[in-house]
Amino acid sequence: MRWDDLFADLAAQFDAAQVSVSEEEIADMARAEAATTALADRLRARLGAQVHLRLHGAHSRQGRLVQAHADWFVLASGHRRSLVPATAIALAWPLAGTAPPAAGLSRRLPFGHALRALAAAAPSVLAVSTAGEHHGRIVRVGRDHLDLATPAAVLSIGWTALLTLDSRP
Repeated sequence: MRWDDLFADLAAQFDAAQVSVSEEEIADMARAEAATTALADRLRARLGAQVHLRLHGAHSRQGRLVQAHADWFVLASGHRRSLVPATAIALAWPLAGTAPPAAGLSRRLPFGHALRALAAAAPSVLAVSTAGEHHGRIVRVGRDHLDLATPAAVLSIGWTALLTLDSRP
């Protein structure tokens, strides 16, 4: 065998091994990236698009995703707005890729701030929780619950039970 052929063959083998290693590394990196992806990041990638959310307890909301934060989202469907805590989401579709991790205000604006803004604006809302549906106004927001003034009573709803707050026309 000629040296030129020998070294050409050696170079080809090396290149093939490098491609194989590179493809394996890319696959490993993709798997590692997928393992760190949060549902919120995938939903944020759909900002401005139509999404369907199946909430715990078989409740559903669908609409255009108009706000996407680390732990809460707002959907618009006609005149209705639905504030959905991330913890209430059981299924979401369609989702594609991921948005980069949230930074700045999107990462720092917690669910409690959104609730306090609603309490200050005092709109009438439909609160859907694992304990049922109640119409009223948010009158107080605590660390882990909100108080909803209904015609019958002031109800304290734990955030972990809250599925969605819907605007009322």
